[in-house]
Parts: sequence; C-alpha cells; structure tokens
Amino acid sequence: MTKTPLRTIAVSAVVLASALATSALADSAGLTLTPAPAKAVRAEGAFQLSAATRIHVAKGDVEAKGVATQLADLIQRSRGFKPGVVEGAPAVGEAAIVLTRGGPAGEAYKLDVSPTSVTIAAAKRAGLFYGAMSLWQLATPDAAKGPVAVPAASIEDAPRFAWRGLMVDSARHVQSLDTLKAVIDAMAAHKLNTFHWHLVDDQGWRLEIKKYPKLTQVGAWRTDPGAARGYPKYGGFYTQDQARELVAYAAARNITVVPEIETPGHALAPIVAYPSLGTAAPDASKMGDWGVFPWLYNTDDATFAFLDDVLNEVMDIFPSTFIHVGGDEAVKDQWEASPRIQAKIKELGLKDEHELQSWFIQRVGKTLDRRGRRLIGWDEILEGGLAPNATVMSWRGIDGAIAAAKQGHDTVLSPHPVLYLDNRQSTSPEEPTGRGHVSSLKDVYAFDPAPAQLTPDEREHILGVQANVWTEHMQTDQRMELMAFPRAVALAERGWSSEADANWDDFARRLPAEMARLKILGVAANTVPFEPQGSPSEGESGKTNLVLSTGLGVGEIRYTTDGKAPTAASSVYAGALALTSGATVKAQTFVEGQALGRARSWTITPALLDTRVSGQLKACTEKVPLTLIDDAPAAFDKRPMMYVDIFNPCWIWEDAKLDKGAVLTARITQIPFNFQVGKDRDNIPLHPPATPGGELEVRLGCAGERIAAIPLGDAARNPGLSTVTARLPARAGRADLCLTFTSKTLDPFWVIERVTLKSQ
Repeated sequence: MTKTPLRTIAVSAVVLASALATSALADSAGLTLTPAPAKAVRAEGAFQLSAATRIHVAKGDVEAKGVATQLADLIQRSRGFKPGVVEGAPAVGEAAIVLTRGGPAGEAYKLDVSPTSVTIAAAKRAGLFYGAMSLWQLATPDAAKGPVAVPAASIEDAPRFAWRGLMVDSARHVQSLDTLKAVIDAMAAHKLNTFHWHLVDDQGWRLEIKKYPKLTQVGAWRTDPGAARGYPKYGGFYTQDQARELVAYAAARNITVVPEIETPGHALAPIVAYPSLGTAAPDASKMGDWGVFPWLYNTDDATFAFLDDVLNEVMDIFPSTFIHVGGDEAVKDQWEASPRIQAKIKELGLKDEHELQSWFIQRVGKTLDRRGRRLIGWDEILEGGLAPNATVMSWRGIDGAIAAAKQGHDTVLSPHPVLYLDNRQSTSPEEPTGRGHVSSLKDVYAFDPAPAQLTPDEREHILGVQANVWTEHMQTDQRMELMAFPRAVALAERGWSSEADANWDDFARRLPAEMARLKILGVAANTVPFEPQGSPSEGESGKTNLVLSTGLGVGEIRYTTDGKAPTAASSVYAGALALTSGATVKAQTFVEGQALGRARSWTITPALLDTRVSGQLKACTEKVPLTLIDDAPAAFDKRPMMYVDIFNPCWIWEDAKLDKGAVLTARITQIPFNFQVGKDRDNIPLHPPATPGGELEVRLGCAGERIAAIPLGDAARNPGLSTVTARLPARAGRADLCLTFTSKTLDPFWVIERVTLKSQ
C-alpha cells in the first residue's frame, strides 16, 4: 500500500495524461482499446500472437513475472492457448513479448507493437499491469479462438484520475466470492482501480467481526425480501479469511478494496444484533424493507467503544488508505425524540442534530487517524462541519463535491442518478428489476467528473469518479452484473481517458469487442439497450405496423421476414414495416458489420396488439417508479416483474379502441408494502373499496368517468398472480384507460403485471 497522498497521484496523472493527449482518437483509428489511450499511433503490419509466443521478463523481477503470468492466463481464457513466461532476454530474432522497466511512473505505461516484437515498459508494477491489459484487449477483438494478429501501434498512456471506482452493495443482497472476483477481473481489464465494498446496512451486516459474533449470527439474516409469508431466513456474510482473500485477489489486479461501515444511520442490522447500540428499540421485521430507515446509533461511550473495536478489526483486514464510514441518510427523528441525545447536544454545546452527526463522524475518524488511515464519507458529512482530513464522496448530485473542493477537501464524484446503477438502462420492459429512472450507457459516458464550477486549483481536490451498484432490487448475482455492465466500462473510460478525447461515437464503435471481452471475463452484461425493440400498431387494410428502435441508437438494425436469422448483409431497417397476419420479423443490431446484442423476433398475431406488460403501460406519475418482483414462493429469478410508481400505483393504457366495447383482462398480484418512506407514506392515494376485497377501477383518463370496477374477489386470498376480467362499454373514438386499485390500506400493495384489451 502506497503512502503517497492520493491527491498528489491524481494531479500527476492529470498532468501526464494531458501531455500525452494529442489527437489520440484520430491516431488510434481501428484500435478497440477501452479506455481510449492518451496517445496511440498506428503502424504498418501486425504481431502474430500464437501458442509459440513467449513473454520475457528480467531475471529476478518478481512483479513483472507475476504480470506476465496474468497476461498469459488471460490470453488462454480468450484465445485458447497460453504463451510461456521466460526470465531473461529473448533470443536474437525471436518474435516475443517483453516486459521491461524504465518506462513512465505510477499507472502509466508505454506499449509498442511491431510485426517482430511487443514491448511493455513501465517503472511500476501498476503500469506494467495496465500495459498488459491493453495488449490483452488488442489480442481480444472478438470471441474467436486461436492465433490472432495484434495491430502494430505505439501507445503512451496514463490515467486522468487516480480514483476510478465501482461500488458493490453486498449488504442488501449477498454475492458469492466468485462473482465478486469476476467483477474485479472486469474492472481490472478496463483500468478501474478502486472496489468500494458496501458491507453494512439496515438489511444486513456482512463482515465477520470476531469480538461481536452476533453481528453475523443475528444481523446477517432477515426475512426473504419482499415476502411476509414465513419464508426461510435470507442472508449470509463473509468471513475475515474470505475478505482477506478478496483483498489479495484485487491487489494482484491493481485494485484497492475500500470497505464501508455505515455510521450513524443505516444501522438497523447491528442494533438488532446489539440493541444497546441504538437510540430506540429495533424492529427486526423491517430488515427486509427498502428505503430510508430511522434507526441510528446512540452517542454513548460504549457505542464508540464498539465502533472502535469494529473499525480496528476492519483495518486489520483491509490495508486501504481510505475507510468509508457512510454518514448518509441519517434521519434524525430518533435523536430528536431522545432525552439522552438532546442532553448530549446540550453537554457538547452543539447547535442541533446535524452538528451532533459531525461530532459523531469526527470521533469515529479519530480511530482511523490513529492507524494512519483516512476517513471518507457520503456528502452528508459536510453538514455540521468536516473533520480536517475528511474526504467527501458526492452522491446528491455534484454540489457536495464542489463544496468540499472549495473548502480544500478531497472529493470523489459519484452522483445520483447518473452513476447510480440501480437505475434502469433503457425503457424496455425487459430491463432487470430496479429504479425506473433511465441512466443509459450514453448518460454515464456523458458525465464529466470535473465540474466547470471549480477553478484549476480546486479541481486538484478531485480524486476521481465512482459508480455505485445498489442491490436492493438486484436479488441475484446475475442481476447485479447486468446492472453494472457495460455501464462500468463507460465509467472506466471517463475516469481514465482525457476530457478532450471523450467521443461517444468512437466508444460505441468499440462496443462489440467490449461485450465479447466481458463475456470472456465471466460477467453478465446487459444487451437489452442495444437490441431492437418493437412497437406494433394497427395499420391500413388489416395490416400491422411494426416500428423498430433501440434504446441507445447505436449501429444499425438489420432484419429479415423469411424466417432466417439476420446477418450483416440483411436489409437495413429504415422505417415502419407494414405486415400481414402471421408474418415474422427477426431483427438484430450491427455495428460496423459486427452483431451487438441478441436477435429479436416478432410474429404478427392479435396478442401482439392486445397485450401489454406493466412496463409497456404508461405510469400516471414518475415519483418513485420501480421494477419489482412478485413475492410468490419461487426462486428470485423466476418471479414475474411489475413496473409501478410506489407513491401512486396507477397505469395508463394509451389510445384504447372502445367504439364497439372491449374485454379487459388484467393479471395482478399483491405484495407487502415493505417500503420505508417515512411521512411520504401518508401522501400515497387510497381509493375506498366497495367490496371486501377491493376492485380494479377503469376510468376514461385519470380524472374522467369510471367505466368499470372489477371486484378482486378470490385474488385477495391468492399470494401469487391472479386474473380478473370485465367487459368495458362502448365509447366513441379512442381513449386513455386509467387503471387503479381500491383498498382500505397500503398493505398489501396491489400491482398490475399485464393487461389484455380485446376490442369487440
């Protein structure tokens, strides 16, 4: 672990990267390197990489040999053969790969590829490693096996920022160690260097602390998320040995693991384990909920002794300079209501609860100071005053970063919503569960981590940038990976490559190669935003119009109508297709002749027009839209998904044809209202029911005439999906149908999974 201040490294990286950034994109045309290098110049010819190729390092250079072995292993994973690693210079005339010292410092490197040799030069192991990752990418332009021609080029490269991070939330849902290693592999291949590990939250305590065994015996387990039906306990934790294993695995890939131990809020799990830590009695049944919880640590000396013990065990495991202490979303209701807390505020001569939180965080920070570590927290730690050496991670937009930098504090930009990867990546109903706001791959790429509001001197306090994978709605490892990738690759480029060279079109050109590499590295990446989505509508003369589009508009859509799979030579989609009943369209996205994402298919049937899943219906409002899963007793990845604004459960079927009446059939389900939303719960509309089980109401517009009230009947006693149906009366022309439920309470919470509307 280096003791060089990270800010100093960041400034040096920016200077070096800027010096190298001379028309990099123009010079590197045809290369598929991501992040785009600071400077790359193509040359004639290519280096033939095959099973006969050997990688040479200087005798006794243990670090270089380790990097060479990692490169050989990656080549075996992607190409199917493993070059030998040799200590000593190559023979005269041997076409070899050579790792050598004497190049640029830090994470910078030089990579020279000629038809007769490859040289990676760097002063430090980190630079050698990143040079090796660039060479591996050049050798992996696709998923093909066997020998490969590596394009000749001269590359000089260095990062823009020193902190290039990805956070994975293991508190809400626990991922396997193998999954986390795969994520780290993908990070390393794209030059991300900080793995922020969110280990503690209201829903679970995930790290073994030997002095306090109940933290994992009790605090690591809860009721199955979204279920209140007596399911088995859900949870898990990482032993200290497992955590050390991951730290070592990451370090070998130039990645620092920064642990997060939340304080003073997000503390329900530890307070359930040890109630004396809290300000109010805990409710363990709420550990399966989602939202912002009111439970905070108290300010007793015994609580700080507990946190000191915990943090010392944490620092024994994690050698990172920074330790993240949270500090976000600490709702002060319990502190405000506690006589002991109010007495503490008075005793300390503080103004209010915000200053008490600042005092709390600073006291925790002293434990880190004694071990030579640095405190980092979410931007709420600005409230009430910052400790002198505190670093701010700005999540509520970029204002926290601007304020911190102007006060002379280091900062990492990690703003919601664009870098919060629990937001969906497109409007497709096939997106994984998560928040309804769209933060697309293009949105992530467009984010510039250096706010224009800062002066050059203030910008020196920007350590870097980070995206966060919050897993409240990512119930499986695969869903976590799908939400993280490929957006983390876009973040990697913005954190590494120079600001002047940001070019979405060039990044998009490299996406087929990137998606192939992610597959080789063993992580699931979301292809839905690249894939054609179909919007059918009634056409003339009994035909159906099918409009195709992609969420990102990358590449071109090619399609067939003869039943064959589309290829790069198939017809290019240029406008709506007029199709007869029974026709089948297959379509796929291509970028410069390479397929991107899956091929999709539509067969023209009445159901194509008559049925819409909830994600295809329009939400009446977009206050807190979520894609949720049902809580019926089935595996997480088998449960149906529903799109709903939890602050206003209301859906619209737009432009419904009712001139002859219609039959509406809805597939519905009820889930527990397990959302911690505080006083906002009182503002969620309730519609009085006319029958004991409630009804599904249908209106002509959300403020218009009610034309149906469908009794839910037996559905109220069914924990899974139920179907209700009703005939809608004829109305002239077309109308927007507004669908809402009646109920006396929010719990259970009724949602629509899909609706079928058949005209008579």
